[in-house]
Amino acid sequence: MGRYTPDREHELDVSCVNCQNSRMSDAREVLTWEQFGEAARDLARTVWESGYEPAIVVCVARGGLIPAGAIAYALDHKSLLVLNVEFYTGIGTTLLDPRLVDPVPELKGLQDKRVLIVDDVADSGRTLQFVKGICAEYTDSIKVAVLYQKSSSVVDADYVWKHTDQWIAFPWSSQPPVTGSKNKDN
Repeated sequence: MGRYTPDREHELDVSCVNCQNSRMSDAREVLTWEQFGEAARDLARTVWESGYEPAIVVCVARGGLIPAGAIAYALDHKSLLVLNVEFYTGIGTTLLDPRLVDPVPELKGLQDKRVLIVDDVADSGRTLQFVKGICAEYTDSIKVAVLYQKSSSVVDADYVWKHTDQWIAFPWSSQPPVTGSKNKDN
């Protein structure tokens, strides 16, 4: 794989694929705002106590944006890079492959830096695998932190707050959009 550049075209089939997890049921792991605050601090403490000091926190947006901000605050860290990644299109449905969504930031700042990638969940792990691949083009010092990890994930996060195989109701995405439209990017 060549070095990623923001102007490089990513030719992916963006049709949705039904990837229902046969183990998925109506049971949900519910994370409240209060629990989230505790989880983010616990996760940040785990990173700190491990001795890993990231130079840059990479937020996997959208789901990882709020956890990354909270973890960065808890670590007293101000250098964040946001990668907008689209993969899940609904509960149990995905694109064929994760893809970057505009705006794509300049990534040269990752060169030889210690990177902490933060996302809300390592579900299939394919989004994290994609983001790690992008970061690996610039550095070999990469760690991953997630609030939740599922057993089906192809990526084992370095820092996990909780393991579950249930669908997770996050406080920032458990309600439908105020626009009344289906969850989609315009």
